[in-house]
Amino acid sequence: MMILRASPPSPYSRLVRIAAEVLGLGDRITMVPPDLTDDSEVLWQQNPLGKIPTLITEDGTALFDSRVIVDYLDHLAGGSRIIPAGPERFQVLRRQALAIGLLDAALLQVYEGRYRPQERRHDGWLAMQAKKVTGALAELEAAPPALTSPPDVGQIAVACALGYLDLRFGGRWRAGHPALVDWLDRFAASVPAYGATHVNP
Repeated sequence: MMILRASPPSPYSRLVRIAAEVLGLGDRITMVPPDLTDDSEVLWQQNPLGKIPTLITEDGTALFDSRVIVDYLDHLAGGSRIIPAGPERFQVLRRQALAIGLLDAALLQVYEGRYRPQERRHDGWLAMQAKKVTGALAELEAAPPALTSPPDVGQIAVACALGYLDLRFGGRWRAGHPALVDWLDRFAASVPAYGATHVNP
């Protein structure tokens, strides 16, 4: 069995978990959430960055971050299943990068509110992160990804990014992005793992 050091609310962990299910590898992976407040937590030995998700392969190798893990899982499943090998590869990887960039910016806003005292928060910096989210949503709204079977890694990443905005930002993105709302509904209907990895706010 492989071990996935991951946390259910983490959108990066969710990306890996959905990819594993889509690739038919879910029954080969056990998820073990870490306790990063504990200095003896073994994740610090498995991944010197102490970050999730981290995948411990069957031979004991630790792989991180989510993009590397998903690439490995695609390889394990035979290759080119959710990461194409042909010319479309770079459009798919670009879409994944856009979605992960959106996630990074959204997560930084959450962390600013969670960990930094109110008097030390930087409004300009928060506005810059919000601008990244707005820009990514605008591009995706103008051209939502085509849905394929199985979904490619770009589609999975976009769905996880939108799910994270639902989880941590109350779904406020939905009001101005009807095409993306429709797209996410169709993605969820066609990819059962999306619903199975849902976490309530």
